[in-house]
Amino acid sequence: MTSDPLPPLTRRGVPIDPTLRVLALGTLINRAGAGALVTTFALFFTREVGLHPAQVGVALSLGALVGMLVQVPGGHLGDVRGPREVLRVATIATGVATLGLLVARPLWALIVVMALINAADAVSNSVRNGYVARIAVGGQGVRFKAYLRAITNVAMGLGALLGGVALAIDRPWAYLAVFVLDAGTSILAGLLFTRLPHLEPAPPRADGEPRLAVLRDAPFVLVTLLTGVVSMHFVVMEVGIPLWISEHTEAPTALVAVLLIINTSLVALFQVRLSLGSDTVARSAREMLRGALWIAGGFAVIGLTDGLARVAAIALLVVGSCVHVVGEMISSGGQWGVSMGLAPAERQGQYQGFAGLGFGLANVVAPTLVTLLCITWGRPGWFVMGGLIVGAAIALRPVTTWALATREKYGAATASG
Repeated sequence: MTSDPLPPLTRRGVPIDPTLRVLALGTLINRAGAGALVTTFALFFTREVGLHPAQVGVALSLGALVGMLVQVPGGHLGDVRGPREVLRVATIATGVATLGLLVARPLWALIVVMALINAADAVSNSVRNGYVARIAVGGQGVRFKAYLRAITNVAMGLGALLGGVALAIDRPWAYLAVFVLDAGTSILAGLLFTRLPHLEPAPPRADGEPRLAVLRDAPFVLVTLLTGVVSMHFVVMEVGIPLWISEHTEAPTALVAVLLIINTSLVALFQVRLSLGSDTVARSAREMLRGALWIAGGFAVIGLTDGLARVAAIALLVVGSCVHVVGEMISSGGQWGVSMGLAPAERQGQYQGFAGLGFGLANVVAPTLVTLLCITWGRPGWFVMGGLIVGAAIALRPVTTWALATREKYGAATASG
């Protein structure tokens, strides 16, 4: 791992950079509300409203699809209108749309509300990522992203505790209070983002320049697809682990919660430190491969738990999850370094929005693939899944070399057509 030549990021855990302080506080406030919502959402609409779980799943899936569709145009809007201004409006709009959950009872109404929430949130995420990439270049940008991810994990954990209180009360008013809380935190975060420094919008497009230049940037598109394959490991842990524990091991299902706590705690503690090597595109690609090897190692350990005695299975599941989260943190830093390093400075919004599509596609493809490989096939499927992720990371290195060689071409296109 390379040494860190950059100045300290924090003092006593608080960001030294004033812009990062505002972003971190806004993220902490906003994601705490989201953590509470995630904990209670499905139970409220199935148990209190009476929708079938499959109907709730449809609403979530369609909402996520809408979010994917607006990511790139939303990031582009931030580029041309000013990222601070669009970020503020989109974050507040997310909170306002969340209030619709208070009255959404028929399935069609829930679908509409989830589409609005996901659309506004996707725009907010794309613009925020582009904003970070513009204010903090190189390794500093990766460190900013790493710190914000650590803050996100802390916030989601705190929010989950608040959601747990609502679950313990188990009354309609308690669930509705969580929805109001999430809406309020989004609105408050949006108002807080007013304190961010203003960044000038991107210069007008030249004659003949495409509106969404990233769609014609073939190397970046391929990079995004490959990073999306690597990011399938998130779905493996979210979907594969619970099903694996319940169907293939003697471990108690409560271990799922323990592993989640271990994961979020380690990310909060070590994400910044394990992202320090991703300060250039070439190094970031190497870090993604290193992270992928850790991830595959974690999957191999988890796959060995099939048929083991209870105590042995628990021990190996904990070890495998810890090995995986090391790879998760290393590869996340690498992905940020690659996506930010290859994007033209004045088009960071649309490029970071497009980079997010890799995760979106992984969320569409991975659940079925994970179920077929890791759950239906069993132990060999974990090795194959790890192999797919390592293979994508290996392919990423020559592709990023190709992408770097074309930056002058695509950078000039976005600047002057």
